[in-house]
Amino acid sequence: MTLVLAATPLGDSRDASPRLVRALGEADVIAAEDTRRLRSLATALGATPSGKVVSFYEDVETARLPRLVESVRAGELVLLVTDAGMPSVSDPGYRLVAACVAEDLPVTCLPGPSAVTTALALSGLPSDRFCFEGFAPRKAGEKARWLAGLIKEPRTVVFFESPHRVAATLGEAANTLGGSRKAAVCRELTKPYEEVRRGPLAELAAWAGEGVRGEITVVLAGAEPRDVDVADLVGEVLDRVEQGERLKTVAAEIASASGVSKKELYDAALLARGNPG
Repeated sequence: MTLVLAATPLGDSRDASPRLVRALGEADVIAAEDTRRLRSLATALGATPSGKVVSFYEDVETARLPRLVESVRAGELVLLVTDAGMPSVSDPGYRLVAACVAEDLPVTCLPGPSAVTTALALSGLPSDRFCFEGFAPRKAGEKARWLAGLIKEPRTVVFFESPHRVAATLGEAANTLGGSRKAAVCRELTKPYEEVRRGPLAELAAWAGEGVRGEITVVLAGAEPRDVDVADLVGEVLDRVEQGERLKTVAAEIASASGVSKKELYDAALLARGNPG
């Protein structure tokens, strides 16, 4: 019949839509990121899944695709749910949707909760234009390049992060983007211990350094338009070099924070230092 993507509550089961409750009882196949969580949710909603329940998490996603696509092709109603929020948004689902679309099979959605838009709305930051970055990169080099790419990003940025890495990520963001850049850290959305911390990156990094638990969504303010001349930054670079810092390191840090070319600033400082008059 069709593939149905169904949003599930972020934490409070009362946020489930009546259409989700009905779909749980009618689906021929339910593909769930965590079958235990699916059954707990169904119990909380008073729903009784009558169809086959199969696991559909990251490690088995590719292997499960052919059978699920075949079920849709055969006229069955296949319901896809993840642990919380909308399937395929940093959760399993994209590959299955793409596979069904490639065969011109029907795909629809039961809309509902999303941590991305919930955090964005609660952040107090501009929401007319935003981008979603998924999970922050784990590897140091990839994260550094990712943050560098956000220096001039004018839109509000939403991303997920592990509670074990959020303090380090916020600290690195403060160093790269500037400690005064506004942000919000949303923790345990819709759950009993929901918390939203708003403030400059430097303050949020210090707060997170004391320990953070739960599901984390970070909302970062977009870059404000800046008209910075490389020549205006040379003096700052040379002052730090005179205090014993390496020219290349200082130029890279100031360039990243100011949104100018690292090479251009380095070359200008090198020229100025060699020709002080």
